[in-house]
Amino acid sequence: MKAERARLALGALAAVALLLFFFRGIDWPTLGHVLASARPAPLAGLVLLTVVIYAARAWRWGGLLAPLGRVRFPDLFSATMVGFASGLLVPRAGEILRPWLVSRRYPIPTSAGFATIILERLIDLVTVLVLLAVYLFVLPAPVRQIEGGRMDLLKLGGAVAGAGAVVVLVFLAALHANADGVVGLLDRLLTRAPSWLAGPAGRILRAFSAGLGVLRAPVPHLLLVAAQSLLVWLLIALGFHLTHIAFGIDLPYHATFLLMAFLVVGVMIPTPGMVGGFHAFYLIALNEVFGIPRETAAAAGITAHALTNLPILVLGLALLGREGLSLGRVAQVTRREDDPQEVRP
Repeated sequence: MKAERARLALGALAAVALLLFFFRGIDWPTLGHVLASARPAPLAGLVLLTVVIYAARAWRWGGLLAPLGRVRFPDLFSATMVGFASGLLVPRAGEILRPWLVSRRYPIPTSAGFATIILERLIDLVTVLVLLAVYLFVLPAPVRQIEGGRMDLLKLGGAVAGAGAVVVLVFLAALHANADGVVGLLDRLLTRAPSWLAGPAGRILRAFSAGLGVLRAPVPHLLLVAAQSLLVWLLIALGFHLTHIAFGIDLPYHATFLLMAFLVVGVMIPTPGMVGGFHAFYLIALNEVFGIPRETAAAAGITAHALTNLPILVLGLALLGREGLSLGRVAQVTRREDDPQEVRP
């Protein structure tokens, strides 16, 4: 409990620090005017598109779960919405809650389902890096892009991140292909550890490897998952583009590919509800890379964060009743995340 409170406190402090950076030098009357002048039609489209994006996420998750068992789309959608909404309120809730909800209705172990969440995150990262590479090396640079040494650093960072993602993907494939060998190696490394640690670690790793069954799926199924991931992120890019249209930001659609790469870094900072990290990196991308005025960039970041999270929060909380949950129960499940074998519906 003390460790959990410490994480929450550190996350809150990080959010405050990032928000101070975000609002530094902002002219408040100008910011208010920009927010008030936003076009409502594109923002309404963003709200509707956000729900479509999470429906597409649920559809893709069904593809990742398919080797473990077929899950009905209404259950996938409900678990996805409740999981992401809970993650906005209870840090790290979504990762464990989504597979836990599915395991209550289907014979899919929570630990194996959790592996699909890890794989989903990796696929998201790879997809964003592919779109970033297309932006950097294939598509023409937007007229407003500020050239210089920072773009060279960005290209280098993208290459390093891509290599890291490939290494992790290869490890996961090896784990699934030879779980016993990997677990045996772990057992040898833990020979000096107490039995209460070595035994559960091996069982959890074996169960986790079962969730990577999609890596052995037929090629057409893998291509479908790749297409689903591309669709998800192209829709996310469209959402940010609608935000830019609402604020009169003159950037092409593909400029959002670079923005999404910045935001992936920002939301990795463990702050409550992604507050601060999302805002700061949105501002950096638009203001420092594309030269958008600071107040306009800040208004777009505030709006994009609100309208891509509030609909999910509302729908997710509404679906808590369908799942027979309360926020207290969500927190209880999340506290047991470090030991997936212990989580039971």
